[in-house]
Amino acid sequence: MATINQIAKKSYRKRKKKYSGTPLLKKDPFIKGVCVTVKTTSPKKPNSAVRKIARVKVKRNRLITASIPGHGHNLQKFSVVLIRGGRANDVPGCRYKLVRGQYDFSVRETFVRKNSRSKWGLKKKDIKK
Repeated sequence: MATINQIAKKSYRKRKKKYSGTPLLKKDPFIKGVCVTVKTTSPKKPNSAVRKIARVKVKRNRLITASIPGHGHNLQKFSVVLIRGGRANDVPGCRYKLVRGQYDFSVRETFVRKNSRSKWGLKKKDIKK
């Protein structure tokens, strides 16, 4: 219980700071950046794969790690990309994702899907039987 003096000072109650999963976005839905390196990494313990990630330089020379979604990509050093929030759950330190179809990041995947579709893959009418 707080004493009357503590209540008078108003210093005994401090609001909790809100946690942001994407602190660099600051309330913006997207930000623009330039790829510094494009590389692969392995995910955390129970999973096993080769995840594609990019180190991206954003405003004020800040570097972030962003995951590259989908199958295949055309990114290389100095590619301009659009970054959104959303983490790669099994890659440590990867809090952002890149947006396909914006700036230098192509929409098309590097292989043809026959049955399943992806957000960025071929439309149903594009597939030739």
